[in-house]
Amino acid sequence: MHTEADEKASDDSTNSRNGLNHETASDSSRLALDYDPVYSYREQRKIIHRIDRRLVIMCGIVYCFSLIDRGNLGNAAIAGLFSLKFTCVVSFFAYFFLVDFPEKADQSWKFLNKDERDFVVRRINKDRDDAIPEKFTVARFLKPGLDIKIWILALISFFIITVTTSISVFLPIILRDGMGFSVAAAQCLVAPPYCFAAILMIASAYLGDHYHVRGPILIFNSLIALVGLPVMGFASSNGARYFGVFLVTAGTNANIPTALAYQANNVREQWKRALTSALFVACGGIGGISGGTIFRSQDAPRYVPGISAAIA
Repeated sequence: MHTEADEKASDDSTNSRNGLNHETASDSSRLALDYDPVYSYREQRKIIHRIDRRLVIMCGIVYCFSLIDRGNLGNAAIAGLFSLKFTCVVSFFAYFFLVDFPEKADQSWKFLNKDERDFVVRRINKDRDDAIPEKFTVARFLKPGLDIKIWILALISFFIITVTTSISVFLPIILRDGMGFSVAAAQCLVAPPYCFAAILMIASAYLGDHYHVRGPILIFNSLIALVGLPVMGFASSNGARYFGVFLVTAGTNANIPTALAYQANNVREQWKRALTSALFVACGGIGGISGGTIFRSQDAPRYVPGISAAIA
């Protein structure tokens, strides 16, 4: 004798075999993460959006000035001027306005109250269980360095920043000496590729968050840059070469936030994340030094060694 419960169980089993169940393991995990004993889902989203706005605005300002500085290096070089360094000044003031770690967020400009702080800590612990840092020891900090994946993430940072720095520093010079534009035209033509890069960057961020993937997006953006580099270096017309500049600038710059999110979302434990972030930034800095040397004036107008190094 079949009961209604038995029939429902049978239907559920059939739907499961046929792939008709709407709730996946990912959905269940998300539902568990969004449950909180104090705040409703709508209230949680308000708190999270407030945190997002604060972080995005402050970090965006600092990053904006960093890009201005890097862009000014090339513009100043073709104009015979020196670049003013704003980044250090802005970073100094930004330090005092950035919010502290979650467990101390209620002490930073009264940004969160105690209940909101506790909610953030609960949510982080449900997600990765490391909101409260363990006591620091040198061994605990350095031991994650035995994980090869951390070094792979650091190399990703090195390669991305090498190309982005080389393009931002030398693009005005390439436009003037390599493509024959005037100083004024070269300085103006630097901006449009970065506008296109912003579009690809936002699209990458949206798709990465929506589908919870980063690796395929990193690969796709890298392929865009790889197509653009030989076009920029070896195409016969300046129009085609300038189109290559769009591809290189967009592909490499869109990969900066994608790579940052990739390493941040895939590393657990406080001190392992600390070492990973340190290596990621350090190797990015080394990439900046490398990128500042690969395009040499004697290689104009094709810059074959620089293009080859960027492709490699």
